[in-house]
Amino acid sequence: MGTYLANKRICVTGGGGFLGQRVVARLREFGCDNLFVARRREYDLVRGEDVERLYRDTTPQVVIHLAAVVGGIGANRENPGRFFYENIMMGVQLMEAARRHSVEKFVQLGTVCAYPKFARVPFKEDDLWNGYPEETNAPYGIAKKALLVQAQGYRDQYGLNAIYLLPVNLYGPGDNFDPASSHVIPALIKKCVDAVERGERAIEVWGTGRATREFLYVDDAADGMVLAAEKYNGREPINLGSGHEISIRDLVNLIARETGFDGEIIWDASKPDGQPRRALDVTRAAELLGFRARTDFVEGLRRTIEWYRRR
Repeated sequence: MGTYLANKRICVTGGGGFLGQRVVARLREFGCDNLFVARRREYDLVRGEDVERLYRDTTPQVVIHLAAVVGGIGANRENPGRFFYENIMMGVQLMEAARRHSVEKFVQLGTVCAYPKFARVPFKEDDLWNGYPEETNAPYGIAKKALLVQAQGYRDQYGLNAIYLLPVNLYGPGDNFDPASSHVIPALIKKCVDAVERGERAIEVWGTGRATREFLYVDDAADGMVLAAEKYNGREPINLGSGHEISIRDLVNLIARETGFDGEIIWDASKPDGQPRRALDVTRAAELLGFRARTDFVEGLRRTIEWYRRR
């Protein structure tokens, strides 16, 4: 890795979150000592005046925007307006202020939810606009996708070096295990571990199990983010993934095995599957960043299960 980031003043939004903590730690390992973590209790980034105050307080040369309002299928169904508004307002205002304050580089985190519902698998970055996202998470996905348009527009008109990364679903120790807002892996781990501890003989799982997903271990995602912040200066988005696709049914069976749950799995087909398939083409990340996920999926699951059990 080079030395571009080492002496920069870097502001990380969402730096106290699941991914953000890993990114901040990775930056520190890389020698970045002039770091500022923007926390919501101090700066509400939905409010323009707080965004302006953040830039005045930190005078950053590099901004890594990770803050987001996000959740699983249930949370997306219940909060489509909030997820659209808060995500788009944070990103739009942060990028506009970056332009006004002459920030050298702006790193915008997108989402796999931005891809069309029936995109060709594996998803290539060039297919991002070939259809509408899956309905349950479309407001969140479209809010994030709009920030790619802003990043490219600001690059073309103002010369802002804004880059855009598209991570697949993340997982790992420290994930969100709240049943009201968690994603699929922590939700399933919690169901299985809790059932084992309570002696329950059945768990209920949403959907049919036929949908597929790809997952990226959170530490690998942080490596990809920092590599991109250091090395990439292009206008095209870059996928960050593991290249490993698994059906939800196989995922449930794997988590049941690893947690020791041997009871009945009841599938509630009245609940949505979400996007039918989800897997990324990670060629661009390998070619432009030298990025490849390193963590074996089963090993990553074991670490996550162990973290939840200890907690």
